[in-house]
Amino acid sequence: MAVGVFSIAASAQASLPSIQGGNIDVQAQKGKVEILAYGASWLPLSDKQADYTNALAKKYVGKNVAVYFVATDSTNPKSKNFATNDRLAKFANETNLKVPILRDSEGLLTLKKLGIDQLPSFVVLDKSGARSGSIFGGIDPKFDITITISKKVDSLL
Repeated sequence: MAVGVFSIAASAQASLPSIQGGNIDVQAQKGKVEILAYGASWLPLSDKQADYTNALAKKYVGKNVAVYFVATDSTNPKSKNFATNDRLAKFANETNLKVPILRDSEGLLTLKKLGIDQLPSFVVLDKSGARSGSIFGGIDPKFDITITISKKVDSLL
């Protein structure tokens, strides 16, 4: 495997629970480009990340692209970053987030495997499930990150 490339197939589990019910197996999305927006409901820039995520989903509607918000909020009630599925649904409603929300409690399944070292971040997976290029980490409200992410996605379609 090349340095800096992540293949979901290499992970022990690629299935993440959805707050809408069931699981989404990101490994089974082969043939689709995926945009994973990693964040948490408690982050100060969550509203802006939701805006960017919605813009990307809208841009690629009807195309071979899947867009997900991956919440890293803890499922442990003793954690200061704990959030129930109801709390995440409320977050989605408050931020007008229109994409499916997947749970990766504290990033234990995919965050470290993808090499993400800050939240919020965006990751693009190619049609084979491999991470494509660098992680789009952090959000600068003065810079529209969707432009850079779109260039990457467009190159994969």
